[in-house]
Amino acid sequence: MTPARKRRAAAPSVDIQVASPLWDAQPVAEQTVCEAIAAASAALATGDGEVSIVLTDDAAIRTLNREWRNIDKPTNVLSFPAAAGASGEKMFGDIIIAYETLARECHEEDRVFLHHLAHLTVHGFLHLISYDHQTDSEADAMEALESKIMIAMKLPDPYLGRDLVRGEH
Repeated sequence: MTPARKRRAAAPSVDIQVASPLWDAQPVAEQTVCEAIAAASAALATGDGEVSIVLTDDAAIRTLNREWRNIDKPTNVLSFPAAAGASGEKMFGDIIIAYETLARECHEEDRVFLHHLAHLTVHGFLHLISYDHQTDSEADAMEALESKIMIAMKLPDPYLGRDLVRGEH
């Protein structure tokens, strides 16, 4: 009898645009982002599709944050879910991550840059598939998923031992 093989679900394809030379300092950032998307997709069985990632800087993300959220300051990650398409490959949406804010948070919170990048990527992906943290119960559910995915990636739980302010990301 042949042993059963476990089939891996298809992961989304990841299109990465590096829009700031600051990211040159992190040569495995793109690989980290791809691994985070694959882990999140596998944990939630989202199947295949496409995710667009933009690795940018504070100035660019500040402009987007101002235009789309009426908040005139940089943030670490923004997510823009795709509109439901009529046909073709499923598009999850866009995730934009700012280098300086991510680096500053790592310094202030004693985090490893690539671990925090993976966490922000997972966080952004969850937003693309309709998770949110507007209420405490939504935040608890989303944070639990983020922790589960990070642990599955053999990375630290981003919420363990942290006293983070909800709504800041």
